[in-house]
Amino acid sequence: MNRSNTIQAREIKDTVSIVDLLSRLGYEPVRIHGQESKYLSMLHTETQPSFYVKDKLGVWYDQGLGKGGTIIDFGLAYWNLPFQETLEKIVQVCGTNLPLVNYDRQESARKRRAVKIPHYEVEEIKPLGNNPQITDYLNYRGIWQAAQNRIQEVYYFVEDQKKQRKYFFAAGWQNELGSWEVRNKYFKGCLGHKAISFIPGDENRLAVFEGYINYLSWLTDNPGADESVIVLNSIALLNAAAKKAQQYSNINIYFDRDQTGHNATLELIKALPQAVDHSAIYEGHNDYNDKLRAELHNGITR
Repeated sequence: MNRSNTIQAREIKDTVSIVDLLSRLGYEPVRIHGQESKYLSMLHTETQPSFYVKDKLGVWYDQGLGKGGTIIDFGLAYWNLPFQETLEKIVQVCGTNLPLVNYDRQESARKRRAVKIPHYEVEEIKPLGNNPQITDYLNYRGIWQAAQNRIQEVYYFVEDQKKQRKYFFAAGWQNELGSWEVRNKYFKGCLGHKAISFIPGDENRLAVFEGYINYLSWLTDNPGADESVIVLNSIALLNAAAKKAQQYSNINIYFDRDQTGHNATLELIKALPQAVDHSAIYEGHNDYNDKLRAELHNGITR
């Protein structure tokens, strides 16, 4: 490892919050007790949370794997990239500009500094059709028509601890707390607090999705659908979705066909026996959007 890498790694460990990084990746704690946050692990499949973060100490521990460490150890485990690429990925996701300064080896060990989470600000919201890159992304996903009046163009900046700004744009929609969930070809995250998204419709029938893109994929196949819809935006919000769904007598679930999605489906059916798994519709694909894009690629018309 060269000297610059060592310095940058030290700066990342001293200044970047693990909780902030997880939030930007779409993961929110299931519960917080004192200074410890507990998550459903994003490093393996589970239905009971076993991933712990003590953010002030800058450490995490995955009880299911029996592994833990610093934010860099997490990045290495999460992305499975070389060391330097992992550092760059953390900086990219957190929008942080870290200085590579000379390090005095005689300097006594520094205490971990309190972390100021970078400041988000949405500058402008525009209707679809103004940004070719957002248009291309939604067309690539096969949801351009369904996205009309349901997705907007979000222009925002992230200001780091040094008041330096980086500007971004993305396709976005709001969750129940009014925060913007944003997606583009390279990034997905939330500008603010994570929450489910709710689209009101029929008072008795409900469709539940992990992600908004899958909801719009379903709507592409079912343009006349009038069910109420819940989008989790994060599998960690399953309990919030279950609570919201209690009033519905007819519930269809469209979660991913991986182990995490399967386990979440079973959990939701256990909590709400009237719920039915409808993921067989896209059997052979991981999720509804994978099915939609495969059909578009193969020239299947609807």
